[in-house]
Amino acid sequence: MHHKATGVSRVDFHGYSSCVQLDNGHARVVLGRHAGGRVLEYSIGGVNALALDPSQAGWTREAAAASGGAPGIDPWGGRFDVGPEKVTPAHPTLWLGEWSAEVTENSTVRLTSERDPATGLRLVRNFALARDSSRLTCTQTIHNESDRTQEVCHWGRTLVVGGGIALVPLTSPSRFPRGYVMYDADEPKLNYEPVDPAVVVADGMLRVIGAPRGPKLGMDSTAGWVAYLLTSGALFVKRFPVYPDRVYNEVAGLTVSLWCDGDRLCEVEPLGPRERLAPGESASFAEEWWLLPHAFPERRDALDVGEVVDRVAREAV
Repeated sequence: MHHKATGVSRVDFHGYSSCVQLDNGHARVVLGRHAGGRVLEYSIGGVNALALDPSQAGWTREAAAASGGAPGIDPWGGRFDVGPEKVTPAHPTLWLGEWSAEVTENSTVRLTSERDPATGLRLVRNFALARDSSRLTCTQTIHNESDRTQEVCHWGRTLVVGGGIALVPLTSPSRFPRGYVMYDADEPKLNYEPVDPAVVVADGMLRVIGAPRGPKLGMDSTAGWVAYLLTSGALFVKRFPVYPDRVYNEVAGLTVSLWCDGDRLCEVEPLGPRERLAPGESASFAEEWWLLPHAFPERRDALDVGEVVDRVAREAV
């Protein structure tokens, strides 16, 4: 079969002008630089897997300041961030500020932040869509442009359309008795032995089939992938490196996290290991994404997990 090369063009999308579009006939990707360097669309068959809030369309810090509007939002879509979550200072320049966008060799798109005054970090994100599949390689590089050594980590924070089924393969040994921890929704507490009907652990796989009592779950899996089956009939897969012998510096030492809010949205969150960066040093972390057609089961507790595992092993490579 003949596949066309990845086409790169500029499009208006989600209220933003001149976003960068990648399209190879298998998948379409739209990248926005106007309010954080985000993926605004990742789709097959014209159906976007990413969750966007229509009320945020076109929002920028500059426009909000000029109109006296809210100084910040929690932007939706395919976000990336830096952690550790609980000790990294707020960094709205990275999270919400205007980035630059350029197309580099081999139809790769590079989004670059301003230097963040709160942390002294600058982020660069490179996106490359394969020629012959839906594989999107997302590489974030953290540059320490401050005058002090910093301990940071990669934090992928992709919001996908809610109502689906999240899957995380669990591995042994784990620090957690049930293979995962649940963050308390109301208090700063970690439940290391949670029981919740929306979270099913069986045959080495954690599945989220509803809205957990505490929406944030954390795992220390070394499998290096996470998947989310959308009700629209697409399997969103992320692969990422895991380093069992390195330090993971989130509160619970997580390698992957989920934040699931029922039918509203689910946040799919690979985490990178601790990077100790001296002034002038940088570190990169890459996530590989796929979207694969996959039927949604009639009953969400009846998903054939083995079929998903086989599909990921066969096609998300």
